[in-house]
Amino acid sequence: MAEQINEQELITYIAGKTKADPQKIKSVLKYEQDFINKAHKNAKGEVDIDSDDIADYVLSRPDIKLDELTVDNILDAEMDFLMEKGIASYLD
Repeated sequence: MAEQINEQELITYIAGKTKADPQKIKSVLKYEQDFINKAHKNAKGEVDIDSDDIADYVLSRPDIKLDELTVDNILDAEMDFLMEKGIASYLD
């Protein structure tokens, strides 16, 4: 994400939508960013990532004690936030 986002605003937004613990949200987002940073970029510098792959990666981390539905809900809420801010969009 080249654009700057307010991390606290993002976490508050996700917590409001998912009722998840803010510290757990931070952990999920940290591992998600690790995954994205390791992903291969195309010729335009864009990364095409399947959200299921991110969820699987996050769930495979030993300190993540969340179920798959909660991780999916956190990632979905993050995407909603980013789309509302005009930072991200889904590819067709």
